[in-house]
Amino acid sequence: MLGKRNDYGADSLAAESLGDNPLRALQRWVMDAELEGLYEPSAFVLATVDKDGKPTSRTVLLRHIDDRGLQFFTNYESRKGQALAANRFASATFGWYQMQRQVLVDGAVTRLSAEESDAYFATRPRASQIGAWVSQQSQPLDSRQALEAAVAEIEARFPGGVPRPPFWGGLLIQPLRIEFWKGRSNRLHDRVEFSRATIDQPWTVRLLQP
Repeated sequence: MLGKRNDYGADSLAAESLGDNPLRALQRWVMDAELEGLYEPSAFVLATVDKDGKPTSRTVLLRHIDDRGLQFFTNYESRKGQALAANRFASATFGWYQMQRQVLVDGAVTRLSAEESDAYFATRPRASQIGAWVSQQSQPLDSRQALEAAVAEIEARFPGGVPRPPFWGGLLIQPLRIEFWKGRSNRLHDRVEFSRATIDQPWTVRLLQP
């Protein structure tokens, strides 16, 4: 048997405590995890399905959240970028297990505007900006030396400011479903689901069985 059984405690999750806007509630939970000192509190697992119907998942970092949805940034030609070009629906999982909390987000993904992507790219450290140019994300790598040579080439190409690569930018998850999970004793967990048929409709709230 793997792992030991942990009791998740008696602290409850009431739907009323989340308010009527699940995106703002999610923002508060991310901030709670940061205040708790958890490592990479904004990290989430992004799951996509490619053009052949094959699922894949990876960890990315949430960079901003507002009433539109969740923002993250990536190489559009990466494996996830190509999957989202073929199937724009995705699922995100936030897990703050030390706090017995989890949030699931399902929705459609669209690209941010070039202006928004430019603005975020300008805030990145120079080394990260250069890395965005160098990395042919998800493609085979001949050697680490080849990667370092590419870094040197881009550093020489852009001795001053580094512009955003045209193949790199922001993506926005527009949620249609957000589920908040709180671990409870005896595996009788609390689950609160917010859902809507389209992004311009109000949220419907209901409790789910553990």
